[in-house]
Amino acid sequence: MEEMKPQKLEKKEQEIVFSKSIKAGKRIYYIDVKRNRKDDLFVAITESKKIISGFDEDIKVSYEKHKIFLYKEDFDKFVESLNDVITFIKMNDSSDADEPKDNFSDIHEASPSLPTEFSIEEFEK
Repeated sequence: MEEMKPQKLEKKEQEIVFSKSIKAGKRIYYIDVKRNRKDDLFVAITESKKIISGFDEDIKVSYEKHKIFLYKEDFDKFVESLNDVITFIKMNDSSDADEPKDNFSDIHEASPSLPTEFSIEEFEK
């Protein structure tokens, strides 16, 4: 029986094939490429938010996690929709400008470090 425990741990460690993390304040986003039982790759996106409760000596730290699983057959639709909503926000967000942007190239000129769009190749790397 003890031989099975290391095998399970080894299998669990092999589950994540590739991973990126993004730190954003109290949140961390993990974008993991995982392999399912049929040996197919998929993307798992996890938002982990640090929650602090209590006072002084009674402070407790916990993490709230939310996951999204994205499968290969949905990559194109997901990337297209993500590009659409990001473009919409950048063109219509009034918090950093008085007027909406006319088009996406105006946004990119104002923020050249931002990617002009996401591509399916980024998910397949």
